[in-house]
Amino acid sequence: MRVSCLQENLNRGLGMVGRAVAVRSTLPVAQNILMVAEESRLKLVATNLEMATTCWVGAKVEEEGSITVPARVLTEFVNSLPNELIDIEMPASGRTVQFTCGRFQAHVNGIDAADFPPIPDVEGGITVEIGADALREGISRVSLAAATDESRPVLTGISAEFEDEKFILAAADGFRLAVYRMPLAKAVEGKTTVIIPARTLNEVNRLLGDQEEAVVITVNGQKSQALFRLQSAEIVTQLVQGTFPNYSQVIPKKYDTRAVVDVGEFTRVAKMCSVFARDASNIVRLLVAPGPEMKPGKVTITAQAEEVGGNTGDIDALVDGGEAKIAFNVKYVVDVLAVIRQSQVALEVTTPSSPGVIRPIGTDNYVHVIMPMFVQW
Repeated sequence: MRVSCLQENLNRGLGMVGRAVAVRSTLPVAQNILMVAEESRLKLVATNLEMATTCWVGAKVEEEGSITVPARVLTEFVNSLPNELIDIEMPASGRTVQFTCGRFQAHVNGIDAADFPPIPDVEGGITVEIGADALREGISRVSLAAATDESRPVLTGISAEFEDEKFILAAADGFRLAVYRMPLAKAVEGKTTVIIPARTLNEVNRLLGDQEEAVVITVNGQKSQALFRLQSAEIVTQLVQGTFPNYSQVIPKKYDTRAVVDVGEFTRVAKMCSVFARDASNIVRLLVAPGPEMKPGKVTITAQAEEVGGNTGDIDALVDGGEAKIAFNVKYVVDVLAVIRQSQVALEVTTPSSPGVIRPIGTDNYVHVIMPMFVQW
């Protein structure tokens, strides 16, 4: 193998595949990055056996070849080099790769490319196209609700439903639920539902960057693997097996009280109350009160920690319905407000023991449900 490329390009490519490298693995080669010199580019591949990321770097290839190199050593070394041309060489029968960049040289011992886990071909199922902006927005708005606890594996994934011209993402961790709907570029036949690991979708979101081209998603016929084809990278992932909860039953069909508030003000007061709430199981109490005739109502947010103290904040609100109260984990409130782009949200409450709903004003494709905390009023 004999190939040369710019340090900046190689460094960017290593950054793209780096998070797919296995951190701990009984298979040493899974902690390596596969480098393949082919035609006029250098292919980089990393896998943790559940997800694999592939990207291509523009390069001048004088002699084709392939080898796997320890990811940590390669990434840290390339990152420390100046932004100049890097020459990469390896004898046809060798396993030691020579890197030369200006006045700097290094040799790295690798493992044969033949020992690298094969990247599966995903085919035979459905293929859809989704706008990059819509996918970015959808992932950021639902991934925060995915569980991190492995005790219920299906909840660590995000439900992805393809039907007609609709694509629906949903995530739930038992305490909150987020659902986002977006259009497909082209209608699909029938209905397909799979569970994609939240980690994979977060990685797709990271690699999207400022991409404008549509993303192509392919799910194989067995619904065991999915492929995300981006502008400069591909991600293949194993899908989570199991049945995702019927989340439509969790979303309240009606409300008794609805308060429309400013997102910035709501965020400010919620963060202020979180200072005290963290010493009281993160609990904040919300009291929604309609205003007198022709005047706005208000939402009062209170946090109280016995040993520390407490605080109260009011925000103006357009209130529909009577007085209502509910208690939330303040972290969940701050999380959802952070991903909403609209300037106003609606808080919908039924009873103190029923789920509360937050919806952005001006769009109907996103809903966030938060389970209440049971407190003494």
